[in-house]
Amino acid sequence: MPQQKTILRALAGETLPTPPIWMMRQAGRYLPEYKATRAQAGDFLSLCYNPELAAEVTLQPIRRYGFDAAILFADILLLPQALGADLWFVTGEGPRLSTITDQAGLDKLGPVDEIDAVLSPVYETVKILSRELPADTTLIGFAGAPWTVATYMIAGQGTPDQGPAHALKNENRPVFEALLAKITAGTIHYLSRQIDAGAEVVKLFDSWAGSLQGEDFAKYAVEPAREITAALKAKYPHIPVIAFPRGAGHRYEGLHAAIGADCIALDDGVTPNWAAGHVQIDGCVQGNLASRHMVTGGKDLIRETRKVVQAFSNGPHIFNLGHGITPDADPANVQLMIDTVRGI
Repeated sequence: MPQQKTILRALAGETLPTPPIWMMRQAGRYLPEYKATRAQAGDFLSLCYNPELAAEVTLQPIRRYGFDAAILFADILLLPQALGADLWFVTGEGPRLSTITDQAGLDKLGPVDEIDAVLSPVYETVKILSRELPADTTLIGFAGAPWTVATYMIAGQGTPDQGPAHALKNENRPVFEALLAKITAGTIHYLSRQIDAGAEVVKLFDSWAGSLQGEDFAKYAVEPAREITAALKAKYPHIPVIAFPRGAGHRYEGLHAAIGADCIALDDGVTPNWAAGHVQIDGCVQGNLASRHMVTGGKDLIRETRKVVQAFSNGPHIFNLGHGITPDADPANVQLMIDTVRGI
C-alpha cells in the first residue's frame, strides 16, 4: 500500500505540491493549554516523565493547528539523567546537571543497557501517542546529538560558547571522546526503544554543532550522527532519520551523504535559495523560516513564508522553522504561517 503520510512521502524523496509542516517546540510555552498542563504536572521534569500529560501536551498543537507531524514531548537531557547524571531545572534559568570533567566523573555514569529504568515513561508516552494521533499525523521521536548533550554534561548547564566542553576536548581528549562514545551508544539504545514504541521518524538535535571548527566538526558532529544513523538503519531500515546540526552554515552541503540521513534540517543562518542549490539537491530538507516571525507576524511573515516554500518547491521539503518557536510567540501567527504554506 503506498505511503499516505505526507512527511514520510517527503522523507522518501517525493516532491509534494504543498510541503508538509510541523514546528520545532510546537508543544510549549507559547500555548495557554500547555501552561495549564504543565501547572497540573507541577514542574518540567514531572511533565516529561508523566506519560499521560506528556502525551497530552504533544497532542495539543495537533488539535489546535492540524500539523502533519507530532514530536514527542521530552528533553534532550533525560538521557544524561538516565546515564546517572543529576538533573534539575532552575526556574527562569534552565537546566542544571552534575558535571563530568575527568575520568572519575565519567566512571560514575551507569551502563547504557540500564537507561530504560529511567526512560520507560518516555516510551510509554510514545505508545500512547501512536494510538491517539490522527491517522494522517506522523510521530517523530528524538534525541540530542552527542556533542550537544556532552556540552551540558561537561559544563553542568547551557553556556554561550560551549567553552567548558571545548576545554575538556583540548585538555583531556581521552575522557572527552569516551564521554561522547557513551552518549552515542546511549542515544542508539534510546532511539531504538522509541522506534519500538511507535516512533515513525527520529530526529537528532545538534543545537551547538556550529561551535565546532575545522576537523572537530567532522569528528564530533558528523561522525557520531553517522554512527547513530547507521546503527538505526541496520535495525530499522524503514525508519527515516532527520539530522539537525544547527549553525553548520556552508557545511550543510554534503551532509546527506556524510551522515546517511534522509533529511537535513536547516537553521535560518542559510538562505533557502542557497540551501536549495547546495543541500536539497541531495535529498529532503527541513526548514527554515526564522522563529522571530512567530512573534512579529504580519506581512513579513507571509512574505518570508512564501519565499521558503517557493525556494524549496522543486524538491522534497518539510516546512519548519529554523529553530524552535519561542515562548513570546503569538499563537495566531502560527495559524497565519500554516495558512500561508497551505495556500488558504
